[in-house]
Amino acid sequence: MKTLSSLAIILLCLTLTVVFPSQTLNAAGKFKLPAYEKFTLANGLTVYLMEQHEVPLITVTLVFPGGAVKDGKNHGLANLTADALLLGTKTFKKAELEEKLDFLGVNYNSFATLEYAQLGFSFLNTDLDKVFPIIKEVVQNPSFDAEEFDKYKKRSLLQLDRAKEQPGRVINAYANRFLYGDHVYGNPLSGFKSSVSPLQVEDLKTFYKANYTPGGSAVAIVGNFKTAAMKQTVSQLFSNWKAADSADKTVLPAPAPISGSRVLLVNKDDARETRFIIAQLGIKRSNPDYIPIQVINTILGGRFTSWLNDELRVNAGLTYGAHSSFNAHKHSGSFAVSSFTKTATTIQALDLALEVLERLHKKGLDAKTLDSAKNYVKGQYPPRYETAGQLAALLTDMFVYDFNESFIDTFQAQVDGLTLSRASEIIKKYFPHEKLQFIMIGKASELRDKIKKYGEVTEKEIKTDGF
Repeated sequence: MKTLSSLAIILLCLTLTVVFPSQTLNAAGKFKLPAYEKFTLANGLTVYLMEQHEVPLITVTLVFPGGAVKDGKNHGLANLTADALLLGTKTFKKAELEEKLDFLGVNYNSFATLEYAQLGFSFLNTDLDKVFPIIKEVVQNPSFDAEEFDKYKKRSLLQLDRAKEQPGRVINAYANRFLYGDHVYGNPLSGFKSSVSPLQVEDLKTFYKANYTPGGSAVAIVGNFKTAAMKQTVSQLFSNWKAADSADKTVLPAPAPISGSRVLLVNKDDARETRFIIAQLGIKRSNPDYIPIQVINTILGGRFTSWLNDELRVNAGLTYGAHSSFNAHKHSGSFAVSSFTKTATTIQALDLALEVLERLHKKGLDAKTLDSAKNYVKGQYPPRYETAGQLAALLTDMFVYDFNESFIDTFQAQVDGLTLSRASEIIKKYFPHEKLQFIMIGKASELRDKIKKYGEVTEKEIKTDGF
């Protein structure tokens, strides 16, 4: 009965969160990050505490420097290690751990990204004393049970096989590898069959020991609690988490600059359509122009009424969607225009996408278009940081990507202050339109001769292992 009751309350609270969002608007109506406290434990763990009393929930988000950039040649290792944290602990078998968390109505997850691994828990604040010891157990004493890992690895290998049947699931991995080359930003998060197959439990244990250390990690706790009491609780909970023998002082080099336009053609013989990405190197997340860049990208391809979607979908009928985006990392990032179309109209779609990008540079923006994008962005951003989970994710992003609350606190001013002349400078500086990289998955026999005009062509078979 308690499980059903807790889950019902949590669902009600989540509903209420939408109706009564966190108060992130100040008296002047400007979006502002709620107050929080940040401190560091003796072992190096960074802690963020933010009180939010609208609903009786607490969200705990932990991030560790265990992302795919640390994979080395063992592609997929970071991803498997993060997921394996929930395969059991020294105290609880996997089934016991899941039963306890489910009984308490805890919403939980674990995953890895390119640059970090994350654990997340959301639960009723009245269950704090029951849930926190479990969190500690998962963080500090994962068992990496060999039997459970073998079952999980088999499922992962099956998923890797199936992924290549759907080009949309793998084109980003091909694009990153092609764009970044041997740089760690080109590491495929899920790995591939020949890299995942040899991995054993001992590999996970070694990776965990090296990368799940308090000195490079952070925990953000947001929800219904009192900061003074929570500070004491967190200090007691993680104070015996031992720091690593030596801190990881690895500094990632910048990706190699792009020397010229190139094309990667991934052949899928049975393809009836072509998935494509037009890419170049982009920005890091801490870039001071991050917000103006997002405003302008909204116009280019960041919303349904964007130029790219209007031209490729609405006007030309070549696709169901066309987008552009900046994928920003800690030290660099990428810019991409992406879409898909029938094989016969691939060149038409690619040329039209390039025309739209060139239009941005040659004609620029008018006041009406810029004002529309500014209003859209101002309406979209506040709802992204309303719930406890969203706020906890923002705090850990600040830790990982080296930016602070000024991103939020000056958000509206930066949007409102974006002028046409400044927008022109942003476009020229950050929106690439030369030395572009073309990545496409489709039927090579019908494409190879037509795409040579975009640059030197490299071909791969989608059935070949890796990216």
